[in-house]
Amino acid sequence: MPTPSSTTRISSDLILNRLTSTDPEIKLKAIREVKNRIIGNPTKKLSYIKLGAVPVIADVLAEADADSACGSNLIVQSAAALGSFACGVEAGVRAVLDAGAFPHLIRLLSTVDEKIVDATARSLRMIYQSKLSPKYDFYQEENMQLLLSILDTENENLSGLGASIIIHSCENIAEQNILCHAGALEKLTSLLDGSLIQREASLEALAAILKNNSEAVSKFLDLQNGRALSSVVELVKDRYSRTRFLACLCLISVNISFSCYQQDKRIKIKLIHTLLELLDDHGQVGDEASFAFSSLIAGKEDLQKLAFEATAIDKFHNSLQYHLLQPRRLEGIFLALADLCSKLECCRSKFLSLQVLNFVIDALTHDNANVRAAACVCLRSVTRSIKNLTAGHFMNERVIIPLVQLLSDLSISVQVAALGAISNIVVGFTPRKSIFMQCGGIKELVQLTKSVDLSLRLNAIWALRNMVFLADRMCKQEIFMELTASSVAGLICDPEPSVQEKALALVRNFVDGCIDSIEYAFAEDGIILDAVGRQLRKASNLEIGMQGMYVLSNIASGNEFQKEAVMHQLFPQPENECHSFFNRFLQSTDNHLRTAALWVVVNLSFPSSPGAFDRIMKLRKFGIISQLKTMINDSCLDVKLRARHALGHTRTFGDN
Repeated sequence: MPTPSSTTRISSDLILNRLTSTDPEIKLKAIREVKNRIIGNPTKKLSYIKLGAVPVIADVLAEADADSACGSNLIVQSAAALGSFACGVEAGVRAVLDAGAFPHLIRLLSTVDEKIVDATARSLRMIYQSKLSPKYDFYQEENMQLLLSILDTENENLSGLGASIIIHSCENIAEQNILCHAGALEKLTSLLDGSLIQREASLEALAAILKNNSEAVSKFLDLQNGRALSSVVELVKDRYSRTRFLACLCLISVNISFSCYQQDKRIKIKLIHTLLELLDDHGQVGDEASFAFSSLIAGKEDLQKLAFEATAIDKFHNSLQYHLLQPRRLEGIFLALADLCSKLECCRSKFLSLQVLNFVIDALTHDNANVRAAACVCLRSVTRSIKNLTAGHFMNERVIIPLVQLLSDLSISVQVAALGAISNIVVGFTPRKSIFMQCGGIKELVQLTKSVDLSLRLNAIWALRNMVFLADRMCKQEIFMELTASSVAGLICDPEPSVQEKALALVRNFVDGCIDSIEYAFAEDGIILDAVGRQLRKASNLEIGMQGMYVLSNIASGNEFQKEAVMHQLFPQPENECHSFFNRFLQSTDNHLRTAALWVVVNLSFPSSPGAFDRIMKLRKFGIISQLKTMINDSCLDVKLRARHALGHTRTFGDN
């Protein structure tokens, strides 16, 4: 007796033989049989893919005569079978594309046979649900004409396909604009009155065209004298959750680009309430609702206040009570909470009072990297509160230990997000620094300053800079010993200007305070101070100049040796003193840079310093004093006050 597996193999072999039969009727029945067997059955789809059925069916599609009844039936069934292979199975999409079926499906859209057009449209829609589907070239006129023609039809499979093409392939502003100019917005808005499939496909395609594009939004707002916008607003109240969600996406794009059109507070409130209600949807809409909510309120304090009044934090807290939340939904909730707590203290207080922090801490060790990163982003927003930092809500092992562990996470995005949270927490960390140090936090941060990844290097320096800010002597010493002077000098001279700037800011905090702190700049024969001087002489941007000036200003507040070392960095070559970077900084158009440079003069010329008179004489010789006199009536108050302060020092020694 044959075994079940051998029976299946024999049956499959027979089907393959029938698929390649020269008899059209046998071939047609075989294709229909394959199609019926694989519908809704991923296992059988994979079996037939391995058997090689897809290329055979693709060949039938390519070779059949669309003008004959038999050929038409073969094309319809072949297209349907290929669409079934592609539906929900990435391996099926890849097999269909590899078999070369895609261009033939596109070609068949232009036939006069409505059954063929409908079947190929269905098949292509299945393919366009996958990220593997080919990008549509909107720049080819024939492609655009085809797209507009299939949008301009009552056939929901065809119009749905047109929308799917836009959703998949419209990725940048240039493509959005070319679609607008070709009339795609008009075609899509006409579908808003169509079937449910057409309506939802139209809304999703509109959202793709309008996203972050003020020109497209402006054109949309003018359509039908604003009636297109009104139609979308009405769809926010639709009975179907996906329709409501997609309408919200369109209105969010309008709000981001043209907030004046969303001045009606009722619409804003309706958007917020609708998205919060959609969190209860158990499908994809519920998973994505929190991401849409984030994009709505991000950076907008007025909308965050409305969301707070709508008890949004309570709603997200309630959602977190479900124990089996999918990673995508968890990620979205944490990112939404991050945006809610980014500006308003009332939101952060509510977050803490509801003990949402416990869910965030648990998520720091979640299996999914996106969830871990989102939890860190959320923690970073909540820790922007000086009041809560001072209260010590985050200064405990439950928070610090998992954060430090995430610094060695396999995902760079998680590492960067963890650094962001740590950067906030360590600002007020001095009273409880032992926890962070005992967990190996400083070692991890220092190690990340050596990373080849710019974002890791930059954020690690940022965290160290914040840790050193107003730190006590022991804290600074431990960090500096781990860093070493040569490493700091190397960071100051990093190829990336952003790293140079943060490294100078780190040194600025190191040398802030007593004379012992200033000595860090002179470690290893002054390698750090020399690096600062080199960067100032070739400063590539204002921020580097400003941070470097504050480093020199702090050092210039020290003893005579330290002050003279600053003078040497300012004017290392006597013959070119009048053309030094210091003169240029004092003449800068940037108020902050001029102020920072003036602080250097103030600290160098402090009257009680034994060498002040000699330094003032040198500054006069180098043209600095005459420059100060032009700044006493500066338009910037800080510059004016610092210039007068510095000139006051010079007058102590008889300078007028």
